[in-house]
Amino acid sequence: MTRNELIDQYFDWMYQLVVDNRYSKSYRKLFARLHDTEFTYTIPMDGNRAEDGIDLRYRFGRECSYPDAMIASYLDDRPCSILEMMTALAIRCEEHIMDDPDIGNRTGQWFWSMLVNLGLGSMYDAKFNRYRVDRILERLLDREYGRNGKGGLFTVNNGRDMRTTEIWYQMNYYLSEVIREGRVNI
Repeated sequence: MTRNELIDQYFDWMYQLVVDNRYSKSYRKLFARLHDTEFTYTIPMDGNRAEDGIDLRYRFGRECSYPDAMIASYLDDRPCSILEMMTALAIRCEEHIMDDPDIGNRTGQWFWSMLVNLGLGSMYDAKFNRYRVDRILERLLDREYGRNGKGGLFTVNNGRDMRTTEIWYQMNYYLSEVIREGRVNI
């Protein structure tokens, strides 16, 4: 297997984790841009989200029976992308906090909640606008979204300034609100 074949397979694997058959439109251009954009951060603890994104590469390798050495050589040669960070965060949300076998796997739901809050939910291939996507991603990385998180990954109404809150706590505040308000199946 060549490096490019493994990269393509990894991308397809991430795409399938969060896009299911409910979506008749393709979002591959958006996902490619998310994957081409490095996840940078200013709050030190958000480095954990980058590490989760890097670990996602090795999870892919284990699930697809590729040796760690191949993953390290072919995939682990660049920083974490926004796509990797968001996918890993959605997985962590589902598996470590919201897991409920009676409901099923909602990893895609958590991912799309973030994507929609960013303002990218309608950015399917036929409507893809790279300039707009790049500006939205800059806003995310520079934390130029609303105090309540509107325009970032998570919007909450708890009075906290989400621009100065690490992503892990943003997600937990968001989950607390959606559970309390009954906006999610639990």
